[in-house]
Amino acid sequence: MRIAMLSYRSKPHCGGQGIYLRHLSRELVALGHEVEVFSGQPYPELDEGVRLTKVPSLDLYREPDPFRVPHPREFRDRIDVEEFATMCVAGFPEPKTFSSRVARILRERVADFDIAHDNQVLGYGMLDIEQQLPLITTLHHPITFDRRIDIAQTRNPWRKFTLSRWYGFLRMQGRVARAARHVMTPSETSKRDIATDFGVDPARMQVILLGVDDAFVPPTVPRVPGRILAMASADAPMKGIATLLEAFAKLRTERDVELLLVTKPKPGGRTEKLIDKLSIGDSVRFVHGISDAELVALMGSAEVACVPSFYEGFSLPTAELMACATPLIVSRAGAIPEVTGPDGLCADMVTAGDVGELEQALAALLDDPERRARMGAAGRQRVEEMFSWRAVAVKVAAAYEQVVASWHAEGPMPDPGRKGRRTKKWSAARADR
Repeated sequence: MRIAMLSYRSKPHCGGQGIYLRHLSRELVALGHEVEVFSGQPYPELDEGVRLTKVPSLDLYREPDPFRVPHPREFRDRIDVEEFATMCVAGFPEPKTFSSRVARILRERVADFDIAHDNQVLGYGMLDIEQQLPLITTLHHPITFDRRIDIAQTRNPWRKFTLSRWYGFLRMQGRVARAARHVMTPSETSKRDIATDFGVDPARMQVILLGVDDAFVPPTVPRVPGRILAMASADAPMKGIATLLEAFAKLRTERDVELLLVTKPKPGGRTEKLIDKLSIGDSVRFVHGISDAELVALMGSAEVACVPSFYEGFSLPTAELMACATPLIVSRAGAIPEVTGPDGLCADMVTAGDVGELEQALAALLDDPERRARMGAAGRQRVEEMFSWRAVAVKVAAAYEQVVASWHAEGPMPDPGRKGRRTKKWSAARADR
């Protein structure tokens, strides 16, 4: 099968979209399929046999100059103007503008593919692609949760307003999701929340667990005493890093511990300010820009890892840490209990946002090496039994077959919001297939 995988941004080492794209595309190629990835910046790291077509944006949020003002010569077309104008009024344009760009590209390449796979773009351009090609959608989790948590943790009225503007793309994503033929999602929690927040029919959703790459293995050298590790976007309130920092600050008054955060914080952002306020800068270290092998070694070096999120649609870092046999303390939130299991064998669970409970759990686990060993072994076993990228690819390929057959038998999905939108050119392209 010839597959076009679509992703508006694909960070290689953080953010589920880029990780999902890399491992799924590799395994689909190993099964004999042809895969071409279409991505905006940051571009993904892909394995041999997977083609990449770059779909450049203005890259308005790149480091080290996010929210930059492009030079006039950078503007190529109307979509670029829309992208910049949306940023100027505090909106987030990338899902919509990427979908417009990739729909334009695929319009000229309909004959090259059997199916297109939307990796949580959910822009209006996906409705156009559905008229040309069978389209399947992956929705990792509804970003409505990010919006609620961000706004709830913000006291500044102006900041609340700008956040509401930023998340304005969610109305579009909900409409596109409701028009999707088949939605794949990685957990029962995400399936339930997509149905609730986006109004998607559960009968059109399928839960397919995510996988863990074989490179994530237990360490062969001793772990570093007192080392605590977390992998999360430092400045995203939903990831709960502030809770971890406050718990760590209390813990550090009683014992010799260090905290490694696998992320790159915004200079002068909320995380750096909180570290300064808590006077723990000498014990907290940020790690980023490392290789896959270095990441695995780092995850295996910690005595304890923490996932303090307020919500996760799956939490790949949780599963990857389990694969490294690293003992875990996780929030009882979102789909995290689905990943670790409900019995507490693979992780201690705490209430999201409860600093005291997290501090006590960290102290208890650091003081109990035998339980850490049992927990790590149980986590490794659960990953080996449940989380395989090859198994994910087999199930996704079967879903592709179902969607292709449905599209050819029933025709493109209608979009109630844009009746009569199909153009003569696209109707002709479909007739030629």
